[in-house]
Amino acid sequence: MHARLFLKLPLLLALGVAGSACGDASADGAEPGENASGAEMALDGGGDARRSDALPVVAQEAREGDLVLRVESKGEVYGDVIVKISAEVGGTVAELLVRPGSYVQKGEPLVRFDPYPFDLTVREAQAALDQTEQAFRELWVPDSILSGERPDAVRMKMLSIRAGVPAAALRLEKAKWERERAVALSPVSGVINQVDLAVGERIGAGAPIATVVDLSALRVEAQVMEHNLSLVRRGGEAVITSAAIPGRALRGRIDAVLPLVDSVSRFGRVIVRLPNESALRPGMFVNVQLEAQRLPDRIMVPSKAVIERDGRPLVFVVREGRGQWTYIVPGRSNGVDTEVLPDSATGQIPIKAGDQIIVDGHLTLTHDAAVSIAAIREIEGFAGPPPSSAPASVPPENN
Repeated sequence: MHARLFLKLPLLLALGVAGSACGDASADGAEPGENASGAEMALDGGGDARRSDALPVVAQEAREGDLVLRVESKGEVYGDVIVKISAEVGGTVAELLVRPGSYVQKGEPLVRFDPYPFDLTVREAQAALDQTEQAFRELWVPDSILSGERPDAVRMKMLSIRAGVPAAALRLEKAKWERERAVALSPVSGVINQVDLAVGERIGAGAPIATVVDLSALRVEAQVMEHNLSLVRRGGEAVITSAAIPGRALRGRIDAVLPLVDSVSRFGRVIVRLPNESALRPGMFVNVQLEAQRLPDRIMVPSKAVIERDGRPLVFVVREGRGQWTYIVPGRSNGVDTEVLPDSATGQIPIKAGDQIIVDGHLTLTHDAAVSIAAIREIEGFAGPPPSSAPASVPPENN
C-alpha cells in the first residue's frame, strides 16, 4: 500500500506543476492556442522570416527583350597581325634585346648589330663624296676666275654629273640608311612568339629575326554548314566559348560571310571579330554561336526552368515564399532562353518580366511548396552556351 503510494507521488507532483503553469498562463489572459502560435512564431523567427521547412532553390528573373536564335559551329582563332620580321641589312648580332614572350611596343628595338662596320661604310662614302665635290669644283672654278662669270645651272649640273657628285651622295645616303637599320625595330606592338637568331651570329640581309603577334587583333573563322549560311548575316552577334576561358563567354560580331563553300566538307566560312582577350591565342579551337534570327520584344524564361507535369510544360514561380507551378505555352528557344506565348484560352501571357523563376531545385518540387531563394542567378542572355540536352531552334553543326 505504502509502496504503491510512493510510486504515484512523483506523477501527482508533476501534474500539479503543469496545472499551476496553466493557471498562471490563464491568469495572464493568454489562451492555449495563442501560446502555441507564439511558439511557432518564435521558431520561424517572425512572420517575414523563412519557414523552417522551406526548400532552398535558385531563381532567375523572367525578362522581356530580344530572343536571339543561333547557329552553333566550331571555329579556330587567327591573328590578323602576325609579323615575321627579317633583317634589312646583314651584320653580326651584338645584342639581343627580346626573348619569346616579351611584349614590345611599335618602334621598340629588338636586335642591335655590331655598329663598327656600318660606321666605316658611312665614313668611306663621306670621303668619296668629298673627293667628287673637289673634282667638281676643279671643273668650273678656274674657268670662272678667268672669265669672271659663274657657269649657268645647266652647265653646273652637267659638270657635277661628270665629277660623280650625285652618285657619291647616293652612296653616302645608302650607307647612313644601313647604319640606321643596324638596330632592328618592331613594326607593330605585340608579343614575341619566336626569336630566330643568337648573339654573335652573322646573318645576311633578309634573314629571319623574330615573329611578333598582336593579340589585340584576333578573328575566328567559323565553319558553317551550307544550309545554315543563308541564316547568318554580317553584323550579327556571336558568342565564343573555349576551354581556355571556362565559365566565360565572349561577344563578337560577324564581320563577313565568305562566298565559297568547300565542295567536299560542304562547309562555308564565317569571320567573327573578337574583342581584346588575352586568354585566347591564334590556333585555339573554340565553340561559336552565330546570330541567325532576332525575335524582338519577347517574354522569356530560362530554358532550364521549363519542365513537364502531366504532359504539360510549366515553370515554378516564387510567390510569397512558395513555389507555384504555372503552365505556359513555350515558343522558340535558343537553349538559354525560351519565349512564352499567350495562352490560347485567355490570350494572356501568364509570366511577367521580373517574376522569379526557379531554375535549380525544382525538378522534384510540388505545387505551392514553401521555398527559400538561396541565390538569384544573373540573367544569362548571351552569357553562355546552351546545354547539350536543350532543343535547338537551328540545327547544330557537325564536324
